[in-house]
Amino acid sequence: MALERYSTDTVIIGAGVIGLACAREIALSGRNVFVLEAGAHWGEGTSSRNSEVIHAGLYYPPDSLKARFCVEGRDLLYRYAEARNIPCRQTGKWIIASDTRQLAALETITGRAQACGVPVSLDDGRILRDALPDVRAVAGLYSPTTGIVDSHGLMLALLTDLEAAGGLVICHAPVSAVTSKVSSGDVLHEVLVGGQAPCILEAGQIVNAAGLEAIDLLDHWQGYPEGGRPEAHFAKGNYFSYVGRHPFSTLVYPVPEPGGLGVHLTLDIAGQARFGPDVEWIEKPEYAVDSDRRTAFANSIARWWPGLDETRLQPAYAGVRPKLGPADSGFHDFLIQGSQVHGLKGVVQLLGIESPGLTASLAIARHVAQLIDT
Repeated sequence: MALERYSTDTVIIGAGVIGLACAREIALSGRNVFVLEAGAHWGEGTSSRNSEVIHAGLYYPPDSLKARFCVEGRDLLYRYAEARNIPCRQTGKWIIASDTRQLAALETITGRAQACGVPVSLDDGRILRDALPDVRAVAGLYSPTTGIVDSHGLMLALLTDLEAAGGLVICHAPVSAVTSKVSSGDVLHEVLVGGQAPCILEAGQIVNAAGLEAIDLLDHWQGYPEGGRPEAHFAKGNYFSYVGRHPFSTLVYPVPEPGGLGVHLTLDIAGQARFGPDVEWIEKPEYAVDSDRRTAFANSIARWWPGLDETRLQPAYAGVRPKLGPADSGFHDFLIQGSQVHGLKGVVQLLGIESPGLTASLAIARHVAQLIDT
């Protein structure tokens, strides 16, 4: 029995914060946009399993996409949150060196931040002690433009804008395969949609924003050039919440560690403290938080917060970051491929979109909307 066929201007694969931001941006330009989500609900993957931090743009090489889109996206996100009444707060952040061996790393971050035009101030005296009287640190780097946002509220606002522009999110709609056909210079993309109502969706434009599954989808993409698929790796980050009161009103980070930013203190919009993520390299995504990791968390945190009460650390949740290289392989930038890379007109691949993806989402969406027409 032949499958039903439908058509639209643009298909977005994945309804996380990146997919919703791209869909909104493209729909606002007047195109008919369908967003296909394999899960039962939008935004339940990586987008809902992070620190909800609005990053300032401190850590990335100045010529990288991560640096460019983090700084641009940060400003766009603050303005969008204010305009749409999305819960958001510019909390500021301290990156601390708990001993003199970490001072060089702190100076490196300072240099990168300054090269990216991100305001920071370095202190090893009274200002640091007054800001963090309960913290043990020999020096600290303060970032005033770091903040937090309600990620669910952000995605709900993006969805509302998308639907107001005529776009549609379809859940329980896993993409099984894509076929890109070139005929007389034109490209038509056929998306095989599985689930309870399988069909074929035809479109002139496709954005692969499938997050953890984005790279695997390339194995099922007929017409995609061979050799264009990077290797997928996964870094799991576990989080523990802190029950009860705490002395912090700003975010506190240690210096970064390989694969992540170290076990740091963040706050949610209600002011509850949580710690994480750590870095656990895994073969495939899974989200169970092992309560036995509490001791390792406590030991890491106690290096800079001696007043920690380990018994108040409770397993919270875990997220998985899509990585473009294995442990200890160094810095990997966002991999955003348009037709100039793979030769398929109307196709944008978003690969390895990890932190600072939430912060950068609106900036990435602007870039994708321009790239998809080239």
